[in-house]
Amino acid sequence: MSQPRRSSPNRNSPVPEIARIGESFAERRVQLHLTQQTLADLAGVSRSSVQSLEYGTGSVKLASVVEIADALGLRLQPMTIAETKAPR
Repeated sequence: MSQPRRSSPNRNSPVPEIARIGESFAERRVQLHLTQQTLADLAGVSRSSVQSLEYGTGSVKLASVVEIADALGLRLQPMTIAETKAPR
């Protein structure tokens, strides 16, 4: 019988901003001592949506990102195209 597969967050997401946002959300969730399931329940989304966002994998609806941010007490701010191309 095979062992359950454990995955690590993929920080090399093809969409680096989503990976960065997800990492920030995960850090905040841990600070608040919330499980992914508890956060999902508070935000009204699925646990897999929380996990996909935190790991920077899959696709997550913008509405879900907004709901998760709200549950974490975070605010999303729009960026200009110039800001996304600026070196960090």
